[in-house]
Amino acid sequence: MALALKKSNLALIIFLSVAIVVTTGLIIYLKLTPQKVNKFTEFYVLNAEGKALDYPEQVTAGSPVYVILGVVNHEYQPTTYRIEIEIDGTDLEQVNVGTLAGKQKWEKKVSFTPEVLGQRQRVDFVLYKDDAPEPYLKEPLRLYIDVVAK
Repeated sequence: MALALKKSNLALIIFLSVAIVVTTGLIIYLKLTPQKVNKFTEFYVLNAEGKALDYPEQVTAGSPVYVILGVVNHEYQPTTYRIEIEIDGTDLEQVNVGTLAGKQKWEKKVSFTPEVLGQRQRVDFVLYKDDAPEPYLKEPLRLYIDVVAK
């Protein structure tokens, strides 16, 4: 009986030793192996109250329209951003976000003033990164507004 007990203790000790060595090796491997990370930038538009609903739809010509724009840097390095606001392809405003550190968030209430009357005018919010001439995203953020007379 004592011999069987010693053999089971010895087997348990060997099993635990192997488990510790394997676990330690796995931890070292995971620490030394570079992990693939997704680099991206969050870009969003909210209404003037900070909600992702009830965006302005009917606005008055010559009156400012307010929205909140947000950018969050998940690029894992400092990155410079700017945003252009266009209505039906015509530049209206440019917003300089500046340089954001990794994981830094920028959010600001901005305005644009439509001047031309018309239905279903396309408002584009175009994000640029690091002084690139081409937009960062393939598609801009977009709202549609009806511009009416005062």
